[in-house]
Amino acid sequence: MKISEYAVRNYQFTLVMFIMAIALGITTLLTMGRSEDPLLSSPNFTVVAIYPGASPEDIEELIVKPAEKKIYALENIKRIKTNIQDGVAIFNVEYKYNSDVDEKYQEIVREVNALREQLPQDVKSLYVEKQIPSDVNIIQASLVSENAPADKIRWYAENLQEELEKVTELKNVEVHGLAEPIVRVDLKLDKIARMNLPLNAITGSIQSEIANIPGGSVDAGKRSFNIKTSGNYNSLDEIENTVVYAANDKNILLRDIASVQNDYDETKHIVRLNGHRAALVTAALKEGFNISEIQDKYLPVIETFRKTLPHNIDLVHNFDQADNVNKRLEGLGVDFIIAILLVSITLLPLGLRASIIVMISIPLSLAIGLVLLNYLGYNINQLSIVGLVVALGLLVDDSIVVVENIERWMREGHSRLEATLMGTKQIGISIVGCTVTLIIAFLPLVFLPEASGDFIRGLPMAVIMSVLSSMVVSLTIIPFLSSRILKQHGPDYKGNIFLRVLQKGIHGTYARLLDKALEHPWKTTLVALVIFIGSLMMIPAVGFSLFPASEKPQFLVNILAPLQTNIKETDRITFVVEKELSKINDIKYYTSNVGRGNPRVYYNVIPAKDTPDFAQIFIQMDEETTSERKYEVMELLRKKFTGIPDAKIEVKNFEQGPPIVAPVEVRLYGENLDTLRLLSARAERLLKGTSGTIYVTNPVSNLKADIRININKDKARMLGINTVDIDRTVRLAIAGLNLGSFTDKNDDERNIILTAPKLEKPTLSSLDKVYVNNNKGTAIPLSSIATVEMESSPLFINHYNKIRTVSVSAFVDKDHLVDNVITEVMDKMDKLQMPKGYSYQMGGEYEAKKESFGGFESVIIVTVFLFIAILILLFKTFKSTLIVLSVIPLGIVGAIIALWLTGNTLSFVATIGLIALAGVEVKNSILFVDFTNQLRQQGHSVEEAIREGGEVRFLPIILTSLTAIGGLLPIALSTNPLISPLAIVMIGGLISSTLLSRVVTPVVYKLIPPKIDMDKK
Repeated sequence: MKISEYAVRNYQFTLVMFIMAIALGITTLLTMGRSEDPLLSSPNFTVVAIYPGASPEDIEELIVKPAEKKIYALENIKRIKTNIQDGVAIFNVEYKYNSDVDEKYQEIVREVNALREQLPQDVKSLYVEKQIPSDVNIIQASLVSENAPADKIRWYAENLQEELEKVTELKNVEVHGLAEPIVRVDLKLDKIARMNLPLNAITGSIQSEIANIPGGSVDAGKRSFNIKTSGNYNSLDEIENTVVYAANDKNILLRDIASVQNDYDETKHIVRLNGHRAALVTAALKEGFNISEIQDKYLPVIETFRKTLPHNIDLVHNFDQADNVNKRLEGLGVDFIIAILLVSITLLPLGLRASIIVMISIPLSLAIGLVLLNYLGYNINQLSIVGLVVALGLLVDDSIVVVENIERWMREGHSRLEATLMGTKQIGISIVGCTVTLIIAFLPLVFLPEASGDFIRGLPMAVIMSVLSSMVVSLTIIPFLSSRILKQHGPDYKGNIFLRVLQKGIHGTYARLLDKALEHPWKTTLVALVIFIGSLMMIPAVGFSLFPASEKPQFLVNILAPLQTNIKETDRITFVVEKELSKINDIKYYTSNVGRGNPRVYYNVIPAKDTPDFAQIFIQMDEETTSERKYEVMELLRKKFTGIPDAKIEVKNFEQGPPIVAPVEVRLYGENLDTLRLLSARAERLLKGTSGTIYVTNPVSNLKADIRININKDKARMLGINTVDIDRTVRLAIAGLNLGSFTDKNDDERNIILTAPKLEKPTLSSLDKVYVNNNKGTAIPLSSIATVEMESSPLFINHYNKIRTVSVSAFVDKDHLVDNVITEVMDKMDKLQMPKGYSYQMGGEYEAKKESFGGFESVIIVTVFLFIAILILLFKTFKSTLIVLSVIPLGIVGAIIALWLTGNTLSFVATIGLIALAGVEVKNSILFVDFTNQLRQQGHSVEEAIREGGEVRFLPIILTSLTAIGGLLPIALSTNPLISPLAIVMIGGLISSTLLSRVVTPVVYKLIPPKIDMDKK
């Protein structure tokens, strides 16, 4: 090829380009961004509407329906999931994945703001939140103390927060597990009633003192001065001395009718680390930064702060994602080095000098590939590194073929320069064709849709960029180096001992087997077909899945107390669970969160909000804990926790892939809530009766009980009392009225809460001494105008695309395949009789799988036809193309057997491995067909060309297959279940295709020999 000749004859230019590529690659490696997982940006948004005091039915009618109608009318809306509870509605709005995130965010903010005019005036808040993947916390530190005062722990926690905020690459530095400081104003309701003081006068007086109204500015001569007015409160004394009413020429101060004190709001989140009282400080990383570099900035901050703590407060840095990233990348780095060593061993038959030339192509191709990856906006993460390791076994293929062919020409008596130019020219077109077909094989992975495709895209792009670089290197640098380094051999040279042994083995075994196969071509083809069909019949035994569970030594324990359990009782149950956890030596840390989920530490787990009947424990095992040991511990805990009464305790692993409710989810649709409850109960029984399901959840199995203040409105009107005054007074007695805030002398902002005397949580007795002022100021007992009654109501109402829905879900134990369980559930659901207007749909992994491969058929069709088009362009005949493609089924045989032997399923990643395998197989097959065609052009008969082509091309094909297997072996043996199936599929497929295709492909060639243009001789 001309490019090869140019590179050889202008070696000075080639050498400069070679050095530049290495320098750029090293610079890029040191400066590229790093993260554990790829950074995703989904056009998903959360719209929150807060309407205090409204029931789910009222919110559904007054807020949700008009909001859903407006939002659903927007372009490119994929789905809207709405959760409606007492006083709040949460809309999860998903656009089609390829939508522009910023543009859609502006659009939905604009529409939500326009919607506000159509909603009730009492709607307290309506806002939009952008769901940002980088909001996952990379730091979780615990301030632990059993006896330090709460205000002292808060002071140190906020100091640490301020110090971490000075690291500009961090964001969302937050404190968790501490009640908010407040100023509590406990009104003496009986005294207020005797004095006939109106509640409005008290609240109005305090709020008027809080108001901070700027006075503007004035000019004095040539200068301008701002006018400062009275401002806010400065101390508790000022609050106590507030004049709240004046009667009979006497001022009534707030301290006359209330006690004012610094306090803390009611506890909504209790945190413990390893059973000890704690507060958490968390921080996330801004996008685009190298987490390993940023760790070097924040670790000294944490260590310096640790030295400032008193003896009774300890700082435990119990979670640091940078450690996980470094360990993961170091592990892959070790795999990379092992892969290089294995590849170098497979190159021994080429000889020392030839092996050195081929090995030079590895860093050079990877360096160029890294530069291209960085230019395209990808960073270094576990997927892109796996792509580079996969490419490692492929990128030397071109160089092996070139060097081996040059060596062959030199053994035939040609000079080093002649052999280089003629050998490269002979094989050049095949190398280009092989590379293009390999790139086409990986293209479907680049165009995979939705978040799954975005998640995996770095892997195929790393392979494509590296292989593309290797093609350029093999046609430029490798010929140049060969012309300078390879040793001149005479025609009697048979190679080194490794090559002689390998060629002897090829001639002694392969040649005989090929002869017999060519004697019985139809029998050989039939045997290959039977083997292929037999492997396809193994697929049901292998099973399907989407993404595997995480192999990290960490998991969650969710504690679900009975509905409406208060936080104290939930905390008691959590103590019982903690006691069991403390007995397991492998557990290093367990962070308990009562009333709320653990702060976000995993990309697809969104923590639960304030829920008093819920607790979550984040468990971290020793770093060296194996996956097998982790699963043993999880199973042990599941058995222990089944015996704990009054709670449902779930031991859950972190899952890979897009977030889903549960692997098995039955989504029921209909309008009547009672009918949906009935159907959900049937679905729940059905799931519990399906083998393999655990943690079956039916969210509407129970109704919640509420206390209704039933107002006698006629009597209230007669007494001159407005309903809103009754509601406000009840809220004051129970939750308290938030009148505003002020900043104390310690610069702590405190809300001023006006309430009635009570313990931390109010009880029914809090209503006994409630009085409501009428329009004349007379205090009327609440009991004389209202009664207290119990009533049941739905806990929440869910919508899916504007339709009422209930999701009944379940997880699957480790002894069953998710796909088999889903199939059984669908069969049962299809037989379930449903009323007219009601239906079901499978969500969970079934829906995620459809979305992950949605539109994939068209990509596969385009890829297949591109494959065929490139091969036809290369060979100019359909028969040659068919011969080359006949190798693909042979790789599937080994891939399926390898999955079955290792206990892996045909997962999303394994499917990717199958697609990539096709390109590698075709690449090897092209070498045989192209060389055989060349021999026939030189005058050989079909059988002579097949035999010689099979033997001569067997060596480079076996070497390229061994190098690919050597590169993939460390990944296949790794403990990462996300990436190991890909390597297992490719290794199994390469073994079977290399062994079978060396016999089957020549036989197919004999059965349908392509027409050869003899003029090219």
